[in-house]
Amino acid sequence: MSARTHHHHGLEEMAELTQRLLDRIRFRRSEASSIAIGLFAFLTGSSSIAVMALAAWATRQPLIFPSLGPTAFLIFYAPRSPPACPRNALVGHAIAVACGYLSLLAFGLRHAPPALARGITLPWVGAAALSLGMTAGLMAGLKAPHPPAGATTLIVSLGILPRVWELLTMLLAVVALVLLGLAINRLAGVPYPIWGPLPRDHTTPRDRK
Repeated sequence: MSARTHHHHGLEEMAELTQRLLDRIRFRRSEASSIAIGLFAFLTGSSSIAVMALAAWATRQPLIFPSLGPTAFLIFYAPRSPPACPRNALVGHAIAVACGYLSLLAFGLRHAPPALARGITLPWVGAAALSLGMTAGLMAGLKAPHPPAGATTLIVSLGILPRVWELLTMLLAVVALVLLGLAINRLAGVPYPIWGPLPRDHTTPRDRK
C-alpha cells in the first residue's frame, strides 16, 4: 500500500473519530472539517502526553520518552489500525525493551556511559544493530508490529535508559498511555479495541444504521 493510501486512510479514521465526538456533544455536520481534525489531534495528543509528563515530573521517574509520541499518534490518528491496538503497543515495547537490554549485555555495555555522551564506537554499533534486528524479527514473528518500538529499543541499546528499574518504568508508561487512549477513544465513540486488532469488517451498531 502506498504512502498516499496510508495517509488517506489515516485522515478518514481521524475524520470519523472527530465526527463521533462532535455527535456526542450534539454538534452535527455532514463531514468533519480539516480544522476539526487538526484540533482533535492537537487536543488528544497534547493532553495524553501532558498527563504522562506531569506523572514523570511528580514521581521523578522516566514515564515519558521519545517513542511514546509516535505511539500516542497511532492510538489517536488511526485507532483501529493493527499497530495501534493495545496488544501490539504493549508487546512491541516489551520486546523492544528486552532486546535493547540483552544487546547491552551482549556487547558488555551495561555500565558504560551513554553512546551519545562519549561517541559511537563499534560495540555501540553492534548493540544498536542487534537490538533493532531482534525487535523487528520478534514483532514480525509474533504478528505484533508496532513501529514506535523501534525507537524504544534504540533508547535502551544506546545506553540512554539502561537500568532495570528504568526499563520497568518505561513499560508502565506504555500501559498508562494505552489506558488513556482506550478511555479517550471510547469517550469519542470510536471502537478502540481492548486487546487485539479489530476484524477488518468490524462495524458498530451505529455504523450499520
